[in-house]
Amino acid sequence: MKKKLKKHYRLARFIVYKETLVDFKEHLWTFLGSFTAIGLIGLIHSKYFTLNDNVFLIGSFGASAVLIYGIINSPFSQPRNLIGGHVVSALVGVTFHKLLPDSLWLSAGLSVSFAIILMQITKTLHPPGGATALIANIGSDKIHSLGYLYVLSPVLTGVLILFTVAMIFNNLTSHRKYPKNKHWYKLWERRYR
Repeated sequence: MKKKLKKHYRLARFIVYKETLVDFKEHLWTFLGSFTAIGLIGLIHSKYFTLNDNVFLIGSFGASAVLIYGIINSPFSQPRNLIGGHVVSALVGVTFHKLLPDSLWLSAGLSVSFAIILMQITKTLHPPGGATALIANIGSDKIHSLGYLYVLSPVLTGVLILFTVAMIFNNLTSHRKYPKNKHWYKLWERRYR
C-alpha cells in the first residue's frame, strides 16, 4: 500500500509540477511577440476592413500566435506550416466560395475539409489554416469582393508580419530559438546577429 501511494504521489507531483511551470521570462517574450504581431496586423488592416472583418481575420492569426509565440518548437509553428498552411487554406476557401456562393454550409464545409487535406499533402499542416479557409466563406461582402486578393492581403501580409515578428522576438534571448529548423535559424543568425 505504501509503495502504491508513493508511486501515485510521484506521478501526481510530476504532472502538476512539470505541466504548471511558470517561467516569467518565457511568458514575457510570448506576450511581447504576440502583442506586437497581432497589434501590428490590426493596425494595418484597420485602414482597409470593417471592425467585424478585423475580428474574423485576427481570429485565425490569434490561433497562429499561440503556436508561434507560445509553442515555438511545435511542427505546426514552423515557417513552412505557418505561411504555407494559411496560403493553401485561403486559396481553397476562396475557390469554394466562388464555386458555391449560394450554399454557405456546403462551401464552408468543403473548404475547411479540403484545406486540411491539401495542407497534409503539402506538409504545411497549420491548424489555424482551417479558420482562414472558413473566413473566406463566412466573411463580409467586402471579404468576398476581394476574391483571390484575400490570399495576398490580408492573409499573406498578415502571416508575413506574424513570421517576421516571431523571428525577432523568439530569437532575442539565448533560450528561445525559432524556427526549429537549423537552416532557417542559421540564415537568420548570419544576417541579423
